[in-house]
Amino acid sequence: MMNRFVARSLMQGLIGGCEQSRRGISTMREHQSVGALGGFYWTRTMSSVAPGPTTTTVAEKKEKEGEAKKTDETAVVSSYWGVSRPKIKREDGTDWPWNCFMPWESYKADLSIDLKKHHVPKVFLDKVAYRTVKLLRIPTDVFFRRRYGCRAMMLETVAAVPGMVGGMLLHLRSLRKFQHSGGWIKALLEEAENERMHLMTMVELVKPKWYERLLVLTVQGVFFNAYFIAYLLSPKLAHRITGYLEEEAIHSYTEYLKDITSGAIENVQAPAIAIDYWKLPKDATLEDVITVIRADEAHHRDVNHFAADIHFQGKELKDSPAPVGYH
Repeated sequence: MMNRFVARSLMQGLIGGCEQSRRGISTMREHQSVGALGGFYWTRTMSSVAPGPTTTTVAEKKEKEGEAKKTDETAVVSSYWGVSRPKIKREDGTDWPWNCFMPWESYKADLSIDLKKHHVPKVFLDKVAYRTVKLLRIPTDVFFRRRYGCRAMMLETVAAVPGMVGGMLLHLRSLRKFQHSGGWIKALLEEAENERMHLMTMVELVKPKWYERLLVLTVQGVFFNAYFIAYLLSPKLAHRITGYLEEEAIHSYTEYLKDITSGAIENVQAPAIAIDYWKLPKDATLEDVITVIRADEAHHRDVNHFAADIHFQGKELKDSPAPVGYH
């Protein structure tokens, strides 16, 4: 009887101790203490047991790494403002790879344009514009000679300036005078963007050296400010200068094509950005790229000589509809 009582007491003690231990691990104990100022405050303590190490198989690790990589590739920069670009597809259903231009901004160049048009300088300002451009060509010929890839790169850094300057000044004029521009702001900015895409294409073909980059900085800084002042003083002179610059560009690209045809310059595969921008065939070559760029320059020639003619007739650009979309 005595042995049974002792055994029962021992079992109850063990069971009670285990239950108390479990409660200490899984529950919070609240202690009421008296504060220094006579008030009461509560302190809570909670015990926890650190989880033991888990084992992960090699397959699970690879799967997690693949998911992380996929997330990184498809990640969109998060924005408080909720701004994000929708997914854009090509006509064949593949993802559109470019952020610098969209599919609806690509086009097929008009190769039927007359490349031999020339504005004969007659009045004084025309002669000033023509002589200025011929003077600018001298250092270019000396420095680049027949390195037409580098020459084209330099040319495009300059050719993209007039449209931006003209569009900016027309924009400010429109704001000051509370009047429409006749579409010329958009037309000139389109020209600047088109010239910039020429440069982005040429950079894929020709990697500029450090001294060529330095030359670009110098030429662009000087030309931008000079053209800005010229446009403020005489828009018709500025547009006529640009028209003659485009004529020189046509000549340079024609010589470029001659060297490609003769084999002096390798007719390499066209860059992917050029294929998408001008809607060229997948097997397009450098010759195709230079051909469409030359056609663009011919269109810019016509637009700027046309703008100069409007001013020479004593009218403003807003009086004549702009050739928007005329590459």
